[in-house]
Amino acid sequence: MADRKAAPIQPLTARYPDLVIEDAYAIQSHNIERRIKAGAHVIGRKVGLTSKPMQQLLGVDEPDYGVLLDDMVVEDGDLIALSSLVQPRVEAEMAFLMETDLVGPGVTTAKALAAIAGVLPSIEVVDSRVADWKIKLVDTVADNASSGLFVMGGNLRPVTELDLPLIGVVVSRNGEVIDTGAGAAALGNPARCVAWLANKLATFGAGLRAGDIVLPGAVHKMVDVQPGDAFRADFAGIGSVTARFSAD
Repeated sequence: MADRKAAPIQPLTARYPDLVIEDAYAIQSHNIERRIKAGAHVIGRKVGLTSKPMQQLLGVDEPDYGVLLDDMVVEDGDLIALSSLVQPRVEAEMAFLMETDLVGPGVTTAKALAAIAGVLPSIEVVDSRVADWKIKLVDTVADNASSGLFVMGGNLRPVTELDLPLIGVVVSRNGEVIDTGAGAAALGNPARCVAWLANKLATFGAGLRAGDIVLPGAVHKMVDVQPGDAFRADFAGIGSVTARFSAD
């Protein structure tokens, strides 16, 4: 209901303090199935909580994941209506396109790299339906890992041409540099996030498929969005991408 009305609610953990992570993923799956029945299509997954500071903030020692749907995709530079979001923030990250299926258990970083077709620049618009972002792990997982929208650039580079941990990014808001980061911030190597995801999905009887998009996690801190903001992420070696927001 919160996502359909673009209005925040209180944390689930405030009302149901006994919820565990398995319950949260079940709630996530239920809501994704509802959106699929309404016409959406699954096109990939996102990994969250891949940086140590975010894990420490929520008191966890591993990432989480959410589902990417086709109605979350925004073309590079297109205007995003703020009215469609609750309390958006942006994160620059790489986006992977899977070349082959990848199914755990036992997936390593090397195996994940061999399954990835290429890398694109991306900006994820994360969004929480929980008021004031007062989330615990169970809250964000149930909320589809705080997914909102994502923008991908048009430059696809093969992973064989890149040293993923060393890829740097410069993030600008309205032409002013506000942050920087590098691939190593995501579990030391963004491809390791893909390996973690494949192994985690295996515990639920699922996996990654050829053609899936995977967002492996942010490489800098989340940034609040203000009306009229335009964010640009410039990645070394893979190009740039822009997320623009309406003034109201």
